[in-house]
Amino acid sequence: MKNAEIKGLTLAELTEKIGSENETMRKMKFAHKVSSIENPMKIRETRKLIARLKTELTAKERQK
Repeated sequence: MKNAEIKGLTLAELTEKIGSENETMRKMKFAHKVSSIENPMKIRETRKLIARLKTELTAKERQK
């Protein structure tokens, strides 16, 4: 997800996306601990996406 797409999301969409990405990351971490996943870099990408989403959420909350 690109930064331009993230900036276009509303507060509700951001919180929903953060929740779904957290769930995805939790599942990937568990799968990686049980047996190695095909692309372990996806865990890092997901973690960074969550951070970008949280940053944008904080910025939008401060604007209001």
